[in-house]
Amino acid sequence: MKRALMMLTAALLAVMLLLIGYFGGRHQASSSPSQVGNPAAASEAGGKKILYWYDTMVPQQHFDKPGLSPMGMQMVPKYADEGTAKDVVRIDPTTVQNLGVRTAPVERRVLASAFRVPGTITWDLRRAITISARTDAVVSMLDVRAPYTVVKAGEPLAELLAPQWSSALAEYAALQHVQSAEAKGLRAASRERLQVLGLTPAEIQSSRRGTGAAITLHAPQAGVVTTLDVREGQRVTAGQTLLTVNGLSTVWIEAALPQAAAGTVRRGTPAIVSVDALPGRQFHGAVEALLPDIDATTRTQRARIVLDNADGALSPGMFATVQLNPTPNAAVPVVPDDALIATGTHTRVILAEGDGHFRAVSVRIGRAAGGYTEILDGLSGGEKVVVSGQFLIDSEASLSGALERLNDSSTKPVPATSTPMPGMPMGDKP
Repeated sequence: MKRALMMLTAALLAVMLLLIGYFGGRHQASSSPSQVGNPAAASEAGGKKILYWYDTMVPQQHFDKPGLSPMGMQMVPKYADEGTAKDVVRIDPTTVQNLGVRTAPVERRVLASAFRVPGTITWDLRRAITISARTDAVVSMLDVRAPYTVVKAGEPLAELLAPQWSSALAEYAALQHVQSAEAKGLRAASRERLQVLGLTPAEIQSSRRGTGAAITLHAPQAGVVTTLDVREGQRVTAGQTLLTVNGLSTVWIEAALPQAAAGTVRRGTPAIVSVDALPGRQFHGAVEALLPDIDATTRTQRARIVLDNADGALSPGMFATVQLNPTPNAAVPVVPDDALIATGTHTRVILAEGDGHFRAVSVRIGRAAGGYTEILDGLSGGEKVVVSGQFLIDSEASLSGALERLNDSSTKPVPATSTPMPGMPMGDKP
């Protein structure tokens, strides 16, 4: 009897323990969801309140507990005290390190100013001389019968028969031996008439006397006959162009400058020219002028460069490579090209302020060279900018509204944009 009573008591105690465990578990299960669902009640050991957990790739999705997201990424907590400073967002430093967010300092340096552009060799038009008929004549003989013939200074070019020249020469010859002052005056006037008709002193002395006398025209300079507009036996009128002689002692280079580079080139900017036809040889010159027209097709501006060509090695029509060396400017704030985020209406960078805090800053950019871009406004130097992993910070900034506030302060507000990694979806923008 006593033994049965003890067994009954033990069974009752076991049942009571089971009931206590069951109702205690139900109370814990019912209280735990309310604690997770209420972000103000959840906390970490350090006392920071956790609002929710989220995947940094899809920040608009919120979860009640940590773990892996549907994308397989480790989720991070969103704390209640984050993003309270204007335009500042905070990302867990461990997440920043795991995702390879890199920063670079804003330096002050002199951007490389030398650049290379294509160019074309052309005639120096200041060395072009046109020979024309000063009176009606007939081309009795041509010493130069084809264009682009090389001639020396004083070399005969053509022989003309001109009745007006013949009569003027006969008049001048008749007054050669006069002695009176009046006759000498007539002789001087006759000589001036021959010069007005286009005869040089050498041609006057070498011409034959009498009607039908032929006058020989000589090259006024060494060069190339670039145009030959008459043929032997042709009748020409006063003012008609006979031929053109271009000198080759200097040539022009017309370099095509992009508009971004044209602003750095001035008159006198040194230039080094090389051509494929003369490997290993360089020609030095300087910019003479920036031509005031812009090519409608390439949107480039031409710079005229004068080169010495005493040996005639450079020929018009050659293609050339021109290296221009503008005067270096002073040191300016620069950032790596990878740090820039272009939105279409303005450009921004993301500053790293330490301890996982980041801030978006709108900047105005200038010249770019050697992987760096000049900052005209927005940064002064010494700051740190993010150069990789901007997609993470951009998503977090969009979530907290920092970029929206930045855009609201711009003159032309635009919605915040993300720079996602290939294959990664972007978060929704506020």
